[in-house]
Amino acid sequence: MSLSRRDALLAGASGLVATPMLAGTAAAQSGPRHAHSTTVNHGQRYRPGRPGEDYRPVITPNGATLDYRIVEGVKVFHLVAGEVEHEFAPGLTARTWGYNGRTHGPTIECVEGDRVRIYVTNRLIAPTTVHWHGVILPSGMDGVGGLSQRSIPPGETFVYEWTFRQHGTFMYHSHHDEMTQMAMGLMGMIVVHPRRPRGPSPDRDYALMLSTWKLEPGARRPDPNEMSDFNLLTMNARVYPGTQPLLAERGERVRIRLGNLSAMDHHPIHLHGYAFRTIETDGGEIPETAQHPDTTVLVPTGSTRTIEFIADNPGDWAMHCHMTHHVMNQMGHGFPNMIGVNARAIDRAVGQLLPAYMTMGHDGMGEHGAHIEMGHMNVPDNSIPMVGAHGPHGYITMGGMFTILKVRDRLVGGSDPGWYDAPDGTQAREASRAELQRDGIDPNG
Repeated sequence: MSLSRRDALLAGASGLVATPMLAGTAAAQSGPRHAHSTTVNHGQRYRPGRPGEDYRPVITPNGATLDYRIVEGVKVFHLVAGEVEHEFAPGLTARTWGYNGRTHGPTIECVEGDRVRIYVTNRLIAPTTVHWHGVILPSGMDGVGGLSQRSIPPGETFVYEWTFRQHGTFMYHSHHDEMTQMAMGLMGMIVVHPRRPRGPSPDRDYALMLSTWKLEPGARRPDPNEMSDFNLLTMNARVYPGTQPLLAERGERVRIRLGNLSAMDHHPIHLHGYAFRTIETDGGEIPETAQHPDTTVLVPTGSTRTIEFIADNPGDWAMHCHMTHHVMNQMGHGFPNMIGVNARAIDRAVGQLLPAYMTMGHDGMGEHGAHIEMGHMNVPDNSIPMVGAHGPHGYITMGGMFTILKVRDRLVGGSDPGWYDAPDGTQAREASRAELQRDGIDPNG
């Protein structure tokens, strides 16, 4: 990001609001207000918003924020669509599509009133476009191939330009051959901060994009033809145990922006240990009188939801989609229901032919991932079926759309603090015989 002398003169002595620039531009932006979340007069031109001064930069776990430079008061970005060698989690990689060498693409971050110019270079094997999902802009900049523009052929660069007339959480994605290109990973988040915030700013501001994939065990490319049987459910294109935790110090205001561009699935995102308020959708701010406490927020496909809470409850807290099949990695289901089956006779019979044979599923699938990690079960290369991760008290039997909120009294250097050490008397444990007798509990009754 660079600031030219002309840009500095433009920004100088202007405060948050600059004097109107170019009467034609000001006139073009006056008139009816189509966006719901606005804090300034959009008949004026404003200097580019500055990270660390006009807003607290958003954090995209496992991701990045798109860099820019300023040219004559305009923020200039460059997106490059191409093939990416992407890691969903340790042990599982695939050839996906993305922007600027990553899947999903980097977060675009601006301030309400910013003028932006976004170049898009196509290094894919197919034409593409970029649609700015939820953003109020001129029709010709909307990015729908064949409708609002000619699609970008391979090897060409197109340019989009508009002024952000609203603030909030939005998304961007291909709008040409959407089924294929979005299923391959062409999407990213957009965060637009208010020019004049009406309430307190967050101390931690996170952006999480939710999406779904079909990647057969052993395969190297996602299958864009899948309609319902998705087996990788991701946050910022990662599955647990590959998702980075969200960190906060006690007393901080935490904002989490959730965007869902899954092909077919809504996601009820549940946070343990907290009640939060949903403060925004991609359509705008929710009036404070309409907000209410929740522990789960439904994020419909094609939508964003922004939640906020005060981190006043220290610990390691699960945050995950509450559709239980969405917290499994590459889960198969083309086999009989074995729950409750006495497998000893099967093990003896099959074991005579296959000495390493072990029937799975008769007591559930919870230990499946642990057996894979210990080498007891062979699986195809480049696959993590049912794999979770080792936690401080045993094996965590979840994967997929799952991460951890880590709240501590103090964080050192902003790094992962490790596992939470629960104070004495605040952790579940085995009940003693004396306790059972004292409270009249008969485990055999």
